[in-house]
Amino acid sequence: MVRTIFSGIKPTGHLTLGNHLGALRRFVDVQHEARCVFSVVDLHALTVHHDPARLRRLTREAATLYLAAGLDPAVCVVARQSDISAHTELAYLLESTAYVGELNRMIQFKEKGRGQPGTRVSLYTYPVLMAADILAYGTTEVPVGDDQRQHLELTRDLAVRFNRTYGPVFVVPEMSHAVVGARVMDLQDPNAKMSKDAPDDAPGSVRLLDPPDVVRRKVLRAVTDPGREVSYDVEHKPGVANLLDILAGCVGETDLPALASRYSSYATLKRDTADAVVAVLEPLQKKYAELETDPAYVDATLRLGAERARDLTTPTVAAARAAMGL
Repeated sequence: MVRTIFSGIKPTGHLTLGNHLGALRRFVDVQHEARCVFSVVDLHALTVHHDPARLRRLTREAATLYLAAGLDPAVCVVARQSDISAHTELAYLLESTAYVGELNRMIQFKEKGRGQPGTRVSLYTYPVLMAADILAYGTTEVPVGDDQRQHLELTRDLAVRFNRTYGPVFVVPEMSHAVVGARVMDLQDPNAKMSKDAPDDAPGSVRLLDPPDVVRRKVLRAVTDPGREVSYDVEHKPGVANLLDILAGCVGETDLPALASRYSSYATLKRDTADAVVAVLEPLQKKYAELETDPAYVDATLRLGAERARDLTTPTVAAARAAMGL
């Protein structure tokens, strides 16, 4: 069995430092180790009210950032989800395998959609589309954080149930765990994840395309904790722990208590963290600026990615259709 990795990012806002440390940089690291498909999952952005023009801009921005971060379209598949019809076709076949009770238990729907006026049906069913995203490629491994663990468990359940009911069509994927710096918290609310869905001017989110002076200002104004001791204690010092996580993710440190022991003041920690973030984002922003001047290259990359994605997904969807009697 070919080791196959699928992952994607939803273009509902400008990508953040958390997206880079927790996803993009990991994508770049593994692209030479397995057959990899990295998608901008724009269909998932339709689950809530959105502006179509903004969605198109954000989708293209995300795809360009994929390339700027170091993804090589000659090595991996870089694609726009909506360009590959297999995702939606397979999603319906899997919806015909899923149970209402399973979707009722999905945390994000319970928190964001249940009982709310104007909730879209797609918000309820999108975990099945996510399962289709993964299963269409024969994915063996999915790099996800704890917030997506429930969705991957659903994907595994649907694959197992389909295989038992209709025959062995799908690979049952495993989850690869997050690395240090993968879960970056909001600089103003270290108990909440840094989110690309926050307002564009949110002071707690560092955007990948924020100018260096903006990055420094956001980090230097980050919330810390009572007391003066710099220690890695997520429960009692979440602000300091977040800064240490970010610094560790940027410089490649894995021993967080040891990193904390090098600091005697919050000010020095903030300064070094700001410098590290700026240093990590500088080459990405430079490459992004170059790619912006060559839109034809980005378009060609997405066309190639769509063609390769169709080649990978067509046999799986055909097998699923046939197994179900279509």
